[in-house]
Amino acid sequence: MIKYILWDNDGVLVDTEKYYYRAIREVMRDCGVTITEEQYRQNLLVHSRGLWHLLEDRGYSGEEISGFRKRRDFLYLKYIETEDIAVPGAAEALEVLQGRYKMSIVTSSQRGHFEAIHRRTGFLRYMEFALTKGDYAKSKPDPAPYLTALRKMNAPANETVVIEDSLRGLESAVGAGLRCIVIPTALTATQDFSRATMVLDSVNKVGEAIKEIQAVLESGGSV
Repeated sequence: MIKYILWDNDGVLVDTEKYYYRAIREVMRDCGVTITEEQYRQNLLVHSRGLWHLLEDRGYSGEEISGFRKRRDFLYLKYIETEDIAVPGAAEALEVLQGRYKMSIVTSSQRGHFEAIHRRTGFLRYMEFALTKGDYAKSKPDPAPYLTALRKMNAPANETVVIEDSLRGLESAVGAGLRCIVIPTALTATQDFSRATMVLDSVNKVGEAIKEIQAVLESGGSV
C-alpha cells in the first residue's frame, strides 16, 4: 500500500530552475563569460558541479567569486519573489492528494531560497516537513536525502513514492530503494529516465499514476 509521497521541489512543484539559470547567466555575463543552457544542464543538473570554476579559470579570486555568489542569490531571490513560479496544476494536485497520503518535500535548495519560494505558494500546508540543503549528509544524486526523509517520516521504502524531474533526483531515489515517478522539464527532457517507475508529462497525473502502481502491487505484480 502506497502511503507516502516525497516530492522534489524545483521543477516539480515550482518552476524556479529557469530563474536560477537566469541569475547565474547574468552574473557570468557581467564577468565576460557566456553560459549556454547545455552548460547549465550538464554542470548543475547532471554533475552537480556548479559553474564557478569557469571564473577560477579566468583568474578570479575566491573572495571575488564569493561576491558573485551573493549577487546570484540576490537576483534569484528577486525573481522568485516577483515571478509566477507555481507549476501549473501543482496546487490542484496537492489538494487532491492531501489526506490520502502523507507528503514531504526533499530538495537541494538552500533553506532561505526554499522559504522565500513557499511564502507565496502555500504548498507547505500540505507537507509533514521539508528537507533542504544541509539537512542531510550528501546531496542528490547520493541517496542520503531520501534515506533521511524516510527515517524522519518513519516510512517504509515499499510504501513510498518519490516525484522527481531530473536524473540526479531519480538516482538519489533509486539508490534509497524507492519507486520514482519522473516529470521531465524542458531542462531535463533529454536525460535517461529508463530506471523510473513511470514518466509523466504533468503533475496532474501523479494521483492516477500512484493508483496504477497500487493496482499492480495489489494484483501481486511488481513495479
